[in-house]
Amino acid sequence: MESLPKDSLPKDSAHQDCALQNSIDRRQFLAASGGLLAATVPGGSVVAHAAESVASSPSVIPKPAGNLRRIPIGVFDPVYDRLSLDAMLDKVSALGFEAMEIGTGGYPNNHHCPLDDLIAERSKAKAWQKKFEDRGIRVATLSCHGNPIHPDASIAKKDIDTFRKTVLLAEMLDVKVIVGFSGCPGGTPQDTQPNWITYRWPPEYAKMQDWQWKEKVVPYWKEAARYAREHGVKRLALEMHPNFVVYNPRTLIKLREAVGEEIGANNDLSHLFWQGCDPVEVIHFLGKQGAIYHAHMKDTVFFPENVNKYGVLNFAFETSDLDSASETFRAVGYGHSASLWKSIIKAYMDVGYDGILSIENEDPILAGEVGVERAAYVLKNVRNEILGA
Repeated sequence: MESLPKDSLPKDSAHQDCALQNSIDRRQFLAASGGLLAATVPGGSVVAHAAESVASSPSVIPKPAGNLRRIPIGVFDPVYDRLSLDAMLDKVSALGFEAMEIGTGGYPNNHHCPLDDLIAERSKAKAWQKKFEDRGIRVATLSCHGNPIHPDASIAKKDIDTFRKTVLLAEMLDVKVIVGFSGCPGGTPQDTQPNWITYRWPPEYAKMQDWQWKEKVVPYWKEAARYAREHGVKRLALEMHPNFVVYNPRTLIKLREAVGEEIGANNDLSHLFWQGCDPVEVIHFLGKQGAIYHAHMKDTVFFPENVNKYGVLNFAFETSDLDSASETFRAVGYGHSASLWKSIIKAYMDVGYDGILSIENEDPILAGEVGVERAAYVLKNVRNEILGA
């Protein structure tokens, strides 16, 4: 059984975790973990009740069906932005991670990846990569989330340059996947700010959306895919994210069909939970088309009394917003039960997903490294249960 040091637990929840671990076995704990911090957030009693409902069904370790792949568990490096590269690698190695997703610029920044220096000299790039390999960690993906079709040409140029440099680094290091956003243009040639259009009425919105895709979105990504392909990178994992033109599985497939199979998903379920998607259905839908290239591991919790009043477009990013929020990000297992996450990981295995499970922690309650450790705890245990380990 994977365990966490007690001094890594937040004071407001450590006693709950200890009590649970002392009174129930591992499988029961995993099934109940979705409600561990229910009392600390709005709507907690409802969330806890939902977790208990899932936990009430019999828990049996399944026998692996066929040769299921042991998907590596990794972490996205911005959570360690206060650590040097070497200090981060020591931390990640000690936690038993097998792979990493590294930011090269854009919104994640490049705290641990001096992109310009590395692409200027292959020997530096290889020496940088060796630091990971010496600790048994694979650089599995490079991430440059940005807006390369921003209507402000200076912003777009910066993000395009970062993407192209990231492709060059990926080629040097034989990294096969680059993660990013689809971006969002303005609604007209005169706009100076992005215009995210999801609803095609009144009619002028349909016209703007059609213009976006025809004149900006598809032309850019056709060129970006061509450039990546020429440098040996054939997997561009776009995160389905609000405020960008690819924000759900349907818009992802729309772009993939227009551009080519270089376009696939960074399947971050935290953005799809609040849109009402069933995570297992999404994995089966995209996975059967070979369209999942990366997977962020991040959860979302709902506060039902606020959802009932305000709907789901009411997100909290800070703890000060939680009282009136409808939902917020959580570490894996703290929004939905570990039983559901077991089904999610099993679904990835069933569709033959060959990437990594990359923990991205943006939990305002279990902040920073603590959230990473909690997510890793759940993921390692459900993976072991699926594989019968």
